[in-house]
Amino acid sequence: MQRRAARRVATQSSCYVLCYAGGVPRTVRARLDVHAEDDLAVLRNEGFNDSDAVRLALSEAADRRRRRSALRREAAAAATDADDLADARRVREAMDALAAAWPES
Repeated sequence: MQRRAARRVATQSSCYVLCYAGGVPRTVRARLDVHAEDDLAVLRNEGFNDSDAVRLALSEAADRRRRRSALRREAAAAATDADDLADARRVREAMDALAAAWPES
């Protein structure tokens, strides 16, 4: 059985532990456009090297997507909840009644 090697990469906001058995972590290549170069420069100016910056950016992007997906699921559930729809309708009607009472200028 091959012995597992671990390498700790510390960043300012996160700590990644890469574990692998006798090999190296996966390498990904990307061609950066001007905007991506600018974004990378922001992270490099904060002290990240290229690899740490890319890992951090991927992690943050995935977290944002997970939150958006959860929010979409919550909105879809609310859109099919009869009680929630009735509450929204009541609030909308109350707001319309208030808006109608405002004088036009």
